[in-house]
Amino acid sequence: MRTSIATVSLSGTLTEKLTAAARAGFDGVEIFENDLLAGPLTPREIRARCADLGLTVDLYQPMRDIEAVPAELFARNLRRARHKFALMRELGADTVLVCSSVDPEAVDDDALAAAHLRELAHLAQAFGIRVAYEALAWGRHVSTYDHAWRIVEAAGHPALGTCLDSFHILSRGSDPKGIEDIPGEKIFFLQLADAPLPAMDVLQWSRHHRCFPGQGGFDVAGLVRHVLRTGYAGPLSLEVFNDVFRQAEAAPTAVDARRSLLALQEEVGAAEAKPSSAPLTSAPVTVIPVPVVPTGFAFAELVTADAEPLTGLLAALGFARTARHRSKPVDLWQQGEARILVNTGAVVRRDGAQLAAVGLESPDPGGAAARAEALLAPVLPRRRAPEDAPLDAVAAPDGTELFFCAAGRDARHTGWRADFEDVGQPSAAPGVHRIDHLALTQPWHHFDEAVLFHRSVLGLDAEDSVDVADPYGLQRSRAVSNPDGTVRIALTVGAAPTDDTVHAQHIAFATDDVVAAARRFRDAGAPLLPIPANYYDDLDARYEFADGELETYRELGILYDRDEAGGSLRHCYTRTVGRVFFEILQRDGGHRGYGARNAPVRLAAQHAVRTSGALGGG
Repeated sequence: MRTSIATVSLSGTLTEKLTAAARAGFDGVEIFENDLLAGPLTPREIRARCADLGLTVDLYQPMRDIEAVPAELFARNLRRARHKFALMRELGADTVLVCSSVDPEAVDDDALAAAHLRELAHLAQAFGIRVAYEALAWGRHVSTYDHAWRIVEAAGHPALGTCLDSFHILSRGSDPKGIEDIPGEKIFFLQLADAPLPAMDVLQWSRHHRCFPGQGGFDVAGLVRHVLRTGYAGPLSLEVFNDVFRQAEAAPTAVDARRSLLALQEEVGAAEAKPSSAPLTSAPVTVIPVPVVPTGFAFAELVTADAEPLTGLLAALGFARTARHRSKPVDLWQQGEARILVNTGAVVRRDGAQLAAVGLESPDPGGAAARAEALLAPVLPRRRAPEDAPLDAVAAPDGTELFFCAAGRDARHTGWRADFEDVGQPSAAPGVHRIDHLALTQPWHHFDEAVLFHRSVLGLDAEDSVDVADPYGLQRSRAVSNPDGTVRIALTVGAAPTDDTVHAQHIAFATDDVVAAARRFRDAGAPLLPIPANYYDDLDARYEFADGELETYRELGILYDRDEAGGSLRHCYTRTVGRVFFEILQRDGGHRGYGARNAPVRLAAQHAVRTSGALGGG
C-alpha cells in the first residue's frame, strides 16, 4: 500500500522533512500547518519541491474548532476555511483534516454539527477538496470514531468523510471492530501511531508520547485489519507527536518510520493469510523475506587499544586465547560455547574498550541479511582478504555491527571460525559455558528505534519496559529475546547521558555454579564488584536461606533474585574496563529475568567504585 508521513513526525525545516521522507521511501506526506507557516517557501514552491522528490501531498492538517458553534463564529470559520482551501489548491492537497471541536463555545448538538460540516464540505467541493472529520480523544463533545461517523453519515455530503486515527481510537479503549461498519469510500484517511501504556492525561499522552507502530503497546495491526476490510484504499500514514523524534535527526527517524510501516504491513498480511481471516485488500503488499530468528550468539567482539585489561579479566574468568585471525589483529578467547573476540586494530573511542560487534548464529544467514536489507537496515561494507569467509553484516541503530553467522557442525570450517588459526586449547573444565545475554545502552534518541529494529529485523520478542533507579535518576530497559532464551539482549537508555555507567555495556556469561566461578575469579586476583552490607541485610529480611548461604553471597558480592514461580537468579559483576564489564550468572528453576530488582544496587556500586578509584576501572 502507499505510505505517507506527517511532517510533524520529523525534526527540522519543512524542506529537511520532505527530503528525509522521500529518501526513506515514503510515497506522500501530510503537511502540518505549522511547518508551512514557519517556512519561507510558498505553497506552490512546496508543491514543486514535493513533485521533484516524488512525493504527493496527501493531507493538509489540521483545521480546528469548526462545527457546532454559534452562527457568528461559524461564519468566521467558513471565511478561514475558504482561505485555507485556496491555499490547498496551490499546495496540491485534495484532503483537509478537520478535528472535532474543543472550543468552549461548541455545543453538544449532533444535528448542528452535521449541518455545519455539510456546509463546510459543500464549500470544499467547489475547490476540489474533501473534508476528513476526525474525533479527537479529548474532543469537547465528539471524542470517539463511531460518534464522528454518525455525524458524517447524517451530514450526507459526498465531499465529507471520516479520518481514523489509531491513537485517538485505541487510547480511549474503543473497540475498533465497529470500523467495519463504515463504507471504505467514506474513510478518507488513516493515521497511525502507537504509544506506551502509561497512566496520564490523554492530551499530554498524545502530544508527547506517541511512537511508531511496533514501538508501543497498542494493537495497531488489529485496527488496520478492520480498516482494510472496509475496502479502504488510501495510504497508511503516520502522525506521531513525540519529543524525542522532534529533537533527533530527521533522516534516521524517517527510516525508522518507514521500517515501522513495512513491518506493520507484513503483520497485517500474515494475518490475511490465515484461513479464518476474510480477505483484507486486493492492493499489492510489499514482499519482505520471512523472519529468520537467530538461534544463539556466535561471538561478541570487543575493540580496544590496550588488550591487557580486558584479557586479564577474561583469563581470570577462565577464558583461554584459542585462536588468532589470519590477517587482522583479532584474538579469539573462548570458554565452552562463550566466544569473545578482542580486536586491537579498530578505531577506538576516547572512552576505551567497547562492544563493537555481535555474531548471531542463524539457520539462514543469507535470508536474515535479505530481510534486514528489506527493512532498511544499513548493510555494512566489509574489508576482507580474498580468503576470508564472506559474512553479511548490518548496523543496529546504536552502530553495533550485527553479523549473521552459519550455525551447526560445519560452521567451524566454512563460517567465520575458518578465518582463525588455532593457537592453544580451551580450558578443560569451563566455569561458564555460553553468553547468556548482552546489555547494550542506547543513545537516548534511539531507544524506541532499537526495540523496533530488534523485533522486526531480527524477529525477537520484546518484553515489557522496566524502569530502574540509578544514582542520577532512572534507567529504562526493555529486553528482546528468541523463544528459547538462547539469544537475549537488554536494551537500556539512561536519564543522565553524562553519567559513565549509563554508557556502559556488559556481557553476561551463564554458569552452572556461580559461587565456584566467583571464587575462581577472585582467587585469580581479579576483584568482583563490592556490594554494600545493607543489601544483604535486606535479602535476609525478604528470603530464607540455607545455613551459610547468605554469608557466602556477602563474601563474594553475589546478588540474588527470585521470581514469582520460585525460579532464582544468582549473579555478580566484574570491574568496568572502558565501557565494558562482565556478569556471571546462574539461573535455576526456569528464571528468565535479568535481576531488575538488583540493578539500582549494581549501578550505585559501580558509581562508588568509579568515584573512589578503588578498582581502577574505566
